Amino acid sequence: MQTQKGTVSKIRIVSFAPSPLVRFTLGTTNCLIAKHSLNFLGDVDDGMFLTVGGYWNKRHQFVVQKYTVYGKTKIMLDIDAYRQKTVKAGSL
Repeated sequence: MQTQKGTVSKIRIVSFAPSPLVRFTLGTTNCLIAKHSLNFLGDVDDGMFLTVGGYWNKRHQFVVQKYTVYGKTKIMLDIDAYRQKTVKAGSL
């Protein structure tokens, strides 16, 4: 298994299925993820820094089998924003 590191951009859903196929760019590398794609969509947003593990397919796309988000995930940031909004609204 090989690893790649970089910043995520251009997240797109390629096919809608019970396990969607998601395409994204990591730095300058085109990547695909299918195995944990729903979790990936909940965890990752454009501009986040990731480390991914996987392999290269015949079309020179990196097929992701594992990923790690550095810092807080998208859902964690959304929860923090909600809590801050609730605290500000409660203090009025």
